[in-house]
Amino acid sequence: MPYFRVTVPDPDLPSDVQRALAEGLTRLAVTVLRKSGARTIVHLNLVPPGRYYVDSAPLTDGRDAHVEASLTAGTNSAAEKAAFIAAADELLSDLLGPLPRSGVALHELHPESYGYNGVTQLDYYRRVAAAPAAAPEAPAAPVTAAAR
Repeated sequence: MPYFRVTVPDPDLPSDVQRALAEGLTRLAVTVLRKSGARTIVHLNLVPPGRYYVDSAPLTDGRDAHVEASLTAGTNSAAEKAAFIAAADELLSDLLGPLPRSGVALHELHPESYGYNGVTQLDYYRRVAAAPAAAPEAPAAPVTAAAR
């Protein structure tokens, strides 16, 4: 269940671009990271350029963007994460225009410390394993050290 926070220093970003960012990141979560679209959250953080700093100075011209994702640790391979980072960067450039800088950070959280609807990811995975037919969409199997 990924949570994406996208920071763009443009409080007037057109709504169609906002929607395209949300749809694009959700699509990448499903196709590249093997996540459930129904459990994917995208939070757009549109800030005034004067509150976005680069080299300790407020951004005064051009655009920038940064994506942070919270993911359950061990559910994706290094190759999947690298593919996601590359595709997310391309999505940002396609929707926001050429960016002198953009960042994508994947924060991996232990399944005991990360939850959705009051249930830890660890318990969610246990429930799915015990009754796979009861889950609307089975999550990706955690990646073990041997599988990496």
